[in-house]
Amino acid sequence: MPDAAGLDALWDRFRRRDRPALARLLTLAGRGESIGNIPRPDTPSRVVAVTGSPGVGKSTLIGQLLEHLRKQNLSVAVLACDPQSPLTGGALLGDRFRMASAADGNVCDDGVFIRSLATPGGQGAIAERLETLIRVVEAFGFEVIVVETVGAGQGDTAVHSLADVVLLLLQPESGDDLQFEKAGLLEVADVVAVHKADLPGAEFTAAQVRSMLDLARESKTPVLQVSSKARQGVAELWQAIQSLPLRRAVV
Repeated sequence: MPDAAGLDALWDRFRRRDRPALARLLTLAGRGESIGNIPRPDTPSRVVAVTGSPGVGKSTLIGQLLEHLRKQNLSVAVLACDPQSPLTGGALLGDRFRMASAADGNVCDDGVFIRSLATPGGQGAIAERLETLIRVVEAFGFEVIVVETVGAGQGDTAVHSLADVVLLLLQPESGDDLQFEKAGLLEVADVVAVHKADLPGAEFTAAQVRSMLDLARESKTPVLQVSSKARQGVAELWQAIQSLPLRRAVV
């Protein structure tokens, strides 16, 4: 833990948009150490939480979104909640390579920042102190912050209060009983995307979800079909996300 002078120096570098200082402050905050007052952002970020069951392609789709947003000159930070390694206590990083690959190398530019966050098994789907980490990244000035949860389940509903938009990813042939409904995810999802829409059954799954939403609450939640493999639907997905109002209270 740095002393007061060291912490002031970190924040001074942070205000000059020094990325190592950002990384260091995230490390300290993630450990629960005091980092002082977090500056209020000049402009609120749009925080998008991406959730879905393991294997649905969250990291791959986020990579596609990164590429799309960078083409629009939007700066993007990704906070990826990964399972914690039982050996090292760190984050398991396999999906980050798929995310970077999908983004066609754009993760190396100054407009992209990706941070993996170790998430203990008992913590549900999101990392500890995630709200503080979001505030730090927002203060740095990223226009869009994407939070990737570990996987669909009841813990994923906790991210609703931290994000402006919750994006739920499903895939074709999710099962007749649609287990995600039991986890309460449809109730908190602002946008639903049937990913891997190049596979058979995508239209049926999308129709099934729309019927369930209409039956439950006459929902206007958009349900889209997206394929990262075929590079289809990503622009439409972002348009749906961008059309929703910011709902977080920035402190």
